[in-house]
Amino acid sequence: MRDWTTNIFTSIMLLLMFGGCGVYSFTGVNTTAETISIQNFFNDTGEGPADLSQRFTEELRDYFQQNTNLTLVDVDGQLQIDGSITSYNTRPVAPVAARSDEVADVAGLTRLTIQVNVNYVNTQDEELNFNRGFSFYEDYDSRSSTLSAEEDRLIEVIFDQISLDIFSATVADW
Repeated sequence: MRDWTTNIFTSIMLLLMFGGCGVYSFTGVNTTAETISIQNFFNDTGEGPADLSQRFTEELRDYFQQNTNLTLVDVDGQLQIDGSITSYNTRPVAPVAARSDEVADVAGLTRLTIQVNVNYVNTQDEELNFNRGFSFYEDYDSRSSTLSAEEDRLIEVIFDQISLDIFSATVADW
């Protein structure tokens, strides 16, 4: 009697563990698509480093290749992503009073914000298509550093988060 109960319990547990609906992986990918095309993003701001758009495009491609089994194709993937960098700006976020050797109040922290507009097409399910913006920011201590000294680090942090957000909005069912 005990072996029979154990077998049923084991069978139920296996069904619960492996019997989910849809195609799912431990990275959170929920798609039946096999290919993805990610076109070069354009820098429509005229701001930032000269290679900003190329850096973002490569970051996004790498993110999808590392976190999915999708095959990256040049054009006409079952999933298609393109877009542009629409905003690249800095602004002070934590003003501090001037020291005796400074003429005016200065920013203690400065924020770099980047916004990317993404056009997503899912050829298998048109209801999932969208065109929307993704934005993120990172602050740096502008009293002890400069944008040019911090820019590479800031861009990397921002692009990592925007790539994750795009991934979540497109193929992750979170």
